[in-house]
Amino acid sequence: IGIPMNDFDDRPPDAGPGGQVAAGSGDDSSARRSATLPQTIAVRLRELITEGVVAPGARLNERALCDRLGVSRTPLREAFRLLAADGLVELEPNRGASVVALSVRDVRELFEVMGTLEALAGELACRRIDDGEVAELKALTFEMLACHARSDLPAYYRINHAIHDRIAIAAANEMLRRTYESLNARIQNLRFRSNFDRAKWDLAAREHVQMVELLERRDGAGLAALLRGHLARKCDAVLEGLDGEGARA
Repeated sequence: IGIPMNDFDDRPPDAGPGGQVAAGSGDDSSARRSATLPQTIAVRLRELITEGVVAPGARLNERALCDRLGVSRTPLREAFRLLAADGLVELEPNRGASVVALSVRDVRELFEVMGTLEALAGELACRRIDDGEVAELKALTFEMLACHARSDLPAYYRINHAIHDRIAIAAANEMLRRTYESLNARIQNLRFRSNFDRAKWDLAAREHVQMVELLERRDGAGLAALLRGHLARKCDAVLEGLDGEGARA
């Protein structure tokens, strides 16, 4: 659920003084700032897309974003290209950039593939993860549950994202990780909004506790089944919401 772009224009970003995006410390070289600024802008825009501040299908107003983030059009457009490579932004000649809006079919197919990838990652992680990594995941899960208890969805989701990423990394399969990251980037907004229903959010939080328990036991088959079901339930929640909005097939 997004808000109009003019509302976003008045929303102060969590950036540096004056609402500008920080590009690096004062002793950084000009070349380094030039290289990292588009990435910094892309990270900020990715968060806004994930959290629905900029809605699917919304056109990205270059002038408003430049003014708000304190950047010029050149790094902003490079950030758009980075997001386009992730499948989050669509670039149209003479029309600018807009946030990609997935069809119902796109959503269903992406979640089907992601469920399989996460299941495989969980199974491999149980074979290869060490005790230290499990302890880190357990600590992150406790932190995430604290965010859930105070109904802080943005903070909850940032930690949730990190947990799923760490499971993928623990699988120690570079090809799997790259494929996972590429597809997962396209459904972050959908995974975020799947928690708008409190009952479904509560269930997802409980399933994360089970994930850590299965990792501790190194139960690969059990974790694979849980993750596949976890993604299927996320998909169902998203499709229910899209159906209510009359999304295109």
